[in-house]
Amino acid sequence: SARLSIKFFLVAILFVLFDIEVVFLYPWAVNYREMLTANASLALGGIVSFLGILFVGYVYALKKRAFDWKS
Repeated sequence: SARLSIKFFLVAILFVLFDIEVVFLYPWAVNYREMLTANASLALGGIVSFLGILFVGYVYALKKRAFDWKS
């Protein structure tokens, strides 16, 4: 069996992590109109904070060079 670099597994785990987080956006998008009538600031604030945390995680992975295949 061929040995794979640990970088391959790290990128695969990060892909699954970010992919699952994007799946959490789907129910929010489906119920967005109903949430606007109930409490618009809570609906928008929730998704902005979620996307902010997602973005911080992405920037952290970029700074740690987790997506760099060369090294």
